[in-house]
Amino acid sequence: MTPETAFVLNTFSLLLWGALVMWMCAGFTMLESGSVRSRSASVICLKNIGAYATTAIVFYVVGYNLMFVGMDDGGWIGSPTLLYGATGAERALLGGDGAAAAAVVGNGRAAMADWLFQMVFVGSVASIVSGTLAERVKLHSFLLFVAILAAFIYPVIGSWTWGGGWLVAMGFRDLAGSTIVHSTGGWAALAAVLVVGARRNKFRPDGTVRQTPPNNVPMVTLGAFIVWMGFLAFNAGSHTGLTGASDAVALSIIVVNSNLAGAAGLVAAVCLSRWVLSRVDLFASLNGGIAGLVAIAAAPDIPTHLWAVAIGGIGGVLCLLGMKLLERLRIDDEVGAIPAHLGAGLWGTLAVSIDGGGDPFVQILGMAAIGGFAFGASLLAWLAIDFAMGCRISEAVERMGPDAALGMETFPEFLRHDDEEE
Repeated sequence: MTPETAFVLNTFSLLLWGALVMWMCAGFTMLESGSVRSRSASVICLKNIGAYATTAIVFYVVGYNLMFVGMDDGGWIGSPTLLYGATGAERALLGGDGAAAAAVVGNGRAAMADWLFQMVFVGSVASIVSGTLAERVKLHSFLLFVAILAAFIYPVIGSWTWGGGWLVAMGFRDLAGSTIVHSTGGWAALAAVLVVGARRNKFRPDGTVRQTPPNNVPMVTLGAFIVWMGFLAFNAGSHTGLTGASDAVALSIIVVNSNLAGAAGLVAAVCLSRWVLSRVDLFASLNGGIAGLVAIAAAPDIPTHLWAVAIGGIGGVLCLLGMKLLERLRIDDEVGAIPAHLGAGLWGTLAVSIDGGGDPFVQILGMAAIGGFAFGASLLAWLAIDFAMGCRISEAVERMGPDAALGMETFPEFLRHDDEEE
């Protein structure tokens, strides 16, 4: 295979994986908007697509540079320069300078293909936070936090690891982001819900939980399927290569392991939900599947498929127990995003030490450093936002529903109105 052919295949595969990972944001949107009461679904749709657009702009302006550009081996943060784009050699090639082709091909893949693949990961982190805060966070406050997340919090963590920083220099392993992406989102969501608080009347005075029925169960299930599909691209794309037989075999193993782990997490949650939650719970089962996919993300390339099943199954169990724990702690996580992404992400990162070649001490150090920074920075950001503009909708808006307050009813045909003009 020629270097130019390898360049084309690597670039095309990253663009394709990135487009599929973007659909995780669509899946999270359907899952979240279907899980809540119908009076909040429209605002949630706006919140999710707004978060995706915000991450794209902010990561282009500053986030990617902080994560990758100018990073010294073993360093702490990249360049604070603004804007990212095609390399000088790429621009020269497009301008007709054939001599620039060698320099372009030597990079292995097009610069903006790598940017796209990294950007859609940030969009997934924002979706995790969105799900936890459903039905009570102000739209503009949430989007401001997303901008901070994409501009600073996530890029710093990414620079320590995928950017070649100090954690990866120590041997920290997390191929597709069990901790770098998912635990970061989980820590950010936990910080957010501690500041924003629970929904009105979610917890009774005696501590019991008032269940809020979803408005569209099939939509929630379809959303989970879309997230599952996105995870296959999420994990496979992190291999970042498609130039030969070895890459094809590795990608096959990664995709199959991811699928098996997700299946094991869901089956484990189905089997144990009656014992833990006193009911066979669809939402807990779907979260178990997502938790299995999160758990395997740190090492989806392990050669033993049975380990993938075990890792995913344990991830599903931990998610189920985490959902019950949050209820007892009176922490209102609408879609179970914290246990699915934080709990399972930590487990998956530690599980790299079992069959993925990771050093337990380094893996624990990495989880602690990333968790401490993600939670601390997110908590400070939410406290500052709350002080400056408030982060929670008013009680009156929460009573009538955010959709009505913004004039965006999800199901207007169910409203009472007169079709005839006077």
